[in-house]
Amino acid sequence: MARLPRLVIPHQPHHIIQRGNDRQVIFHAPEDYDAFLRWMREAAKQFHVLIHAYVLMPNHLHLLATPADDTGLGRMMQWIGRYYVPYFNRKYERSGTLWQGRYKATVIDSERYFMVCSCYIELNPVRAGLVIAPEEYPWSSYMHHSGARVDPIITDHALYWSLGNTPFEREAAYKNLVEQGVTITETQTISEATQKGWALGSPKFKIQLEKAASRRVGPMKRGRPRKAAETDKLKGV
Repeated sequence: MARLPRLVIPHQPHHIIQRGNDRQVIFHAPEDYDAFLRWMREAAKQFHVLIHAYVLMPNHLHLLATPADDTGLGRMMQWIGRYYVPYFNRKYERSGTLWQGRYKATVIDSERYFMVCSCYIELNPVRAGLVIAPEEYPWSSYMHHSGARVDPIITDHALYWSLGNTPFEREAAYKNLVEQGVTITETQTISEATQKGWALGSPKFKIQLEKAASRRVGPMKRGRPRKAAETDKLKGV
């Protein structure tokens, strides 16, 4: 099935994935990660995108972000690439594209999937076998959410604040969520929705989103169209 055109909804969280071309490494050294994060922070501010969670993996990256308008995400990702790709190509004496096509994204139903998606993002290094625990990986937002350091890139979402009345309560509650982990089903659901551009949420959320966007936000239901099936039934087919 063809992937849906990208859907961006202002003031709604989105999960974003950007991969290296042919899954090649896009971060070789610590200074590469740091350079990308500096440009991401600047771009997010410039294009009014709130970054709630992130992880930079050796050959791809994940973001959980809320744009203020329908162009901010695209402009932010384009701006970062405009600076990072030439930097990377000069440093490693290469040429050509670095990314595997355009970034992929899905609109997130906050109440159902925001915290799950945040944990999913920050547990990526653990699932990949790069570290034993998320706090061992330096290039993600987990250290911010767990209270180990303040990350100036991150804007805490209201749902994170709702975890407790004090920073200590919020950090402890978030650690507990991460320790509980993300199920295989949740991992597959998040990954599939993002890769295919489907909205990630409850049936009610998707119906509301389709009405607001005047377009389909998920896969078409399998089987014959209802009208055609009813017509065939009348004909005795």
